Amino acid sequence: MQLNWQLFLQKLPMIGVGLAMFILIFLLARPLSELLVRPISFVSTSQLIRLVTRRLISILFILFGFYLFLRFAGLSEFAVAVLSGTGVIGLIIGFAFKDIAENFISSLLLSIQKPFKIDDVIEVEGRIGVVKQVTARATTLVDFDGDHIQIPNATVYKNIIRNLTANPKSRGKFVIGIGYDSSIIESQKIAMDVLNNTDAVLQDPEPQVLVDVLASSTVNLKVYFWINTHSHSLLKVSSFLMRTIMREFEKRGISMPDDAREIIFPQGIVVHQATEAGKSLDVKPTPKISHEPIIDDSSIDLQDNEHEEDLASDADDIRQQAKEARDPEKGQNIL
Repeated sequence: MQLNWQLFLQKLPMIGVGLAMFILIFLLARPLSELLVRPISFVSTSQLIRLVTRRLISILFILFGFYLFLRFAGLSEFAVAVLSGTGVIGLIIGFAFKDIAENFISSLLLSIQKPFKIDDVIEVEGRIGVVKQVTARATTLVDFDGDHIQIPNATVYKNIIRNLTANPKSRGKFVIGIGYDSSIIESQKIAMDVLNNTDAVLQDPEPQVLVDVLASSTVNLKVYFWINTHSHSLLKVSSFLMRTIMREFEKRGISMPDDAREIIFPQGIVVHQATEAGKSLDVKPTPKISHEPIIDDSSIDLQDNEHEEDLASDADDIRQQAKEARDPEKGQNIL
């Protein structure tokens, strides 16, 4: 017992030096890590990367100070065992929290590569919405129904990301069928006139009306057009163009039959009924009288124009809703 006490007293100065060095390194860990992290700002502006790097450097400084303390205290073997155990514990924790670590690393990669930014409209795994928040765990979208959708960052990073607002120009398309008895060239010209007279449709790239398919009962024309999604809604412009082109076809006598090939006899059908004497008796059809008022909606639609109809983009409305909604989860936004 006395021998151990004497040995402790002999090592006490070294233990004091080691403890002083540990305290000094512990106090200097934060300022030194902030100093070493400064060059990263020239490479990336991500606050998350700087924070993670600074904390990692601080932990390394603290572990180094603790290792020096154990060495000065004469516990070299214990110091090696602590460092080895730290590695084993880190490996165990890594397997136990694999999903958390994967999402965190994905958040770092998303922060570096920046495939999108806040308020961008993106599509991930069939989910379309405005980016509200990106934390170390998940990316939050506000879809066009106003719902919050949280997608793990690992899922976002590993899947296809479709950014709908990176390029303000977006192409829309739809198909409209005309009868074989109608002129294809005239129909294309009518559709092109509608496209050219619509302010929401861009002229560069130019719109196109092309023959798509020769179907069983119709010649299908495919209409291509470009709009600026920052100012107009693709769905609204498509709806406006389809209705306007359809009414113009009706006005110009362009037929648009369905697959059933319905045949209409405006004057009715005369039925000849044979009599016993071999003579025929003409039976004229009785016209069907409808008591409902007839409304010519084509004239109403043709009076409408895009200036009277709201073709504006809905993205700004969703962005405003996202700002007014509560935060979906606690955590610093990394983008």
